[in-house]
Amino acid sequence: MHDDSRERSPGNATWPPVTLLVLAICGMTVVCDGYDVVIFGAVIPSLLHEPGWNLTPAGAGLIGSVALIGMLLGSLTVGTLTDTLGRRRMLIGCLAWFSVMTGLCALAPSPEVFGLFRFLAGLGLGGVLPTATALTGEYSHPRTRNLVYAIVFSGFPVGGILAAFTGIFIIPRFGWHAMFLLGLLPLLLVVPLAVKYLPESIAFLQAKGRYAEAEKTADRWQIPLDDAQEDVPAAEKQPKGLDSGSMSSVKALFSPSYFLATLCFLAMTFLCLFMIYGLNTWLPEIMRRAGHSSGSALGFLLVFNLGAVVGTIIIALAADRLGSKPIIGTTFLLAAAAVIVLSLRLPTAALYPAVALGGVGTIGTQSFILAYVSKHYPVRMCATAMGWTLGFGRLGSMLAPPLLGLIIGAGLSLRWNFYALAVPGILGAVLIGLVPRPPGTAAPAKHGGAGGSVRPVLEHG
Repeated sequence: MHDDSRERSPGNATWPPVTLLVLAICGMTVVCDGYDVVIFGAVIPSLLHEPGWNLTPAGAGLIGSVALIGMLLGSLTVGTLTDTLGRRRMLIGCLAWFSVMTGLCALAPSPEVFGLFRFLAGLGLGGVLPTATALTGEYSHPRTRNLVYAIVFSGFPVGGILAAFTGIFIIPRFGWHAMFLLGLLPLLLVVPLAVKYLPESIAFLQAKGRYAEAEKTADRWQIPLDDAQEDVPAAEKQPKGLDSGSMSSVKALFSPSYFLATLCFLAMTFLCLFMIYGLNTWLPEIMRRAGHSSGSALGFLLVFNLGAVVGTIIIALAADRLGSKPIIGTTFLLAAAAVIVLSLRLPTAALYPAVALGGVGTIGTQSFILAYVSKHYPVRMCATAMGWTLGFGRLGSMLAPPLLGLIIGAGLSLRWNFYALAVPGILGAVLIGLVPRPPGTAAPAKHGGAGGSVRPVLEHG
């Protein structure tokens, strides 16, 4: 079933109002997620000099890992519960929760209390990406799936840009506490919009037997309900009282049909998030120790995330034509090469392009992996697949801050930090080649490369 055969105008087929609405709300949510994660890297130099805290680089890395433990638990539990309780409800709940916990970080009197609030914020942060990507994927067209995921996941580096740019001006004037007080803005600005406008997944409503709500949502956004119903697997078309719960989706992830692909996706996300969080957490401090000023060190963090935004969207246009596998392999290698260049003693101006390419090769790669996951698994288990993929990947993000902190604290050459970040890129390029085709497909799809079995409600017309 290829979308080339449909005789609709490209604009109507690929970018209906509901796609733009869901993309905007979920994109803003991921921006808030990115800001919340990256501010820790921006404030580490300040925390290391906070009076009375006596924080060491290893201790700062441990706090970063504590927050990521919360994100791990959030990814696994929220991603799985989303397929049971609903994507809209879980996304709004996660957004409100991490916004409040981030604001409380500004009041922390000690590193221990600060770490506790970061852990609690992580529970909500971990649930945002699997939920937002699953909901956005359903309301997007297969022709533009990689681009849509690139835009959504680009919200993460956009948040990083805001964190770095804000830190340059806010921290010298108001201190690091103000950075976390700004984390309350999503509660005031984004949550009300999501409550009023964000639609629930039609496939989820039908799978739970909530047909009246599904019909109401379809009518509101002029989506043919019969077409949406076609896209719900037969196993999901059952009355509400019958169990089609989240655990069946978890079992399916590790069934013989999906086992190898699931392992590859888990491992690739582990490696990719290791690089992302290693760079976002320690890049300013590493570059400062390499002799760059504090302002230019934060500038590297800004360029890293800015490069990710621009480059990821550009490459996504190619991914929808060339396929996910060759793009992911290329961007993994691009990340490894960029990090190796950073290990060289070059002028600051010469390092900025490498930092930007590193952003594309890490954050961009993760967005393409998520797009690939969304197309490889059926819609009934998409959020669960996202949650487990990102959840296991959090182990990589948890490992990176303390490992790099130990390397820095041990007084080893700064090059070892970059070598530790380059190897995952090479391994990831190998793993992508091992991912098999989705069950029931004889050849890769013409658009998007994965030939996936996720069929969004907008696919038919």
